Amino acid sequence: MEFRPCIDLHEGKVKQIVGSTLGQKNVIENFISEKDASYYAELFKQDGLTGGHVIMLGPSNEEQAKLALTAYPGGLQIGGGITADNAKKWIDAGASHVIVTSYIFHDGKLDMERLKKLVEAIGKEHIVLDLSCRKRDGKWYVVTDKWTKFSDFEVNRENLSFLEQYCDEFLIHAVDVEGKKSGMQEELVQDLAKWTTIPTTYAGGIRSLEDLERFKTLSGGKLHVTIGSALDIFGGNLPYQKVVQYCNS
Repeated sequence: MEFRPCIDLHEGKVKQIVGSTLGQKNVIENFISEKDASYYAELFKQDGLTGGHVIMLGPSNEEQAKLALTAYPGGLQIGGGITADNAKKWIDAGASHVIVTSYIFHDGKLDMERLKKLVEAIGKEHIVLDLSCRKRDGKWYVVTDKWTKFSDFEVNRENLSFLEQYCDEFLIHAVDVEGKKSGMQEELVQDLAKWTTIPTTYAGGIRSLEDLERFKTLSGGKLHVTIGSALDIFGGNLPYQKVVQYCNS
């Protein structure tokens, strides 16, 4: 189990927001940093954390994203508006991987042509598929377009096994609890631990060291974890350094 940190960018600033409000008129912002993205990238580099993700939530974030990648080349993944046409630009800029959702899931369906084009452009070893999901009718489905639209793609053992042929890792937000510091989606954690065979990072709702211990138990230590709004470096109460120490131990 590794701690995978995050740098979320919105309107050119490092922020923590409730992701499910992104498509709405009033975005709920948990935290707006006075520091730029390079500060956090250097912190994660100093602590030897790899596989963290920089997410560009909307336009006007490329400058900050490049600052982070320059500060920690090879140590961060990048997501937000990634396509087969621009993916190599971000790998060349220092990202270890690109993260994609809406590009390969559009009009509610998985677009295999786009996914294969992405693999051809940069290789599966540089691809993270973000399968952030919500529950409907007792099943998990990928949601797209800033988490506002259900796709018809079910997150289950069979489908994850199929997608593992085309990527290096999965990043999976539990959309209904992400950013709310309300506890994790325990059933999803257990399902992912059973279903995935490549590195998979879970995000959503973890707010304490007790939650981290519960996460480790539920996942059998098999999944990686990211924490955002709950961390003290993003205005929360959970000490970042204690999370680093816990996951390192």
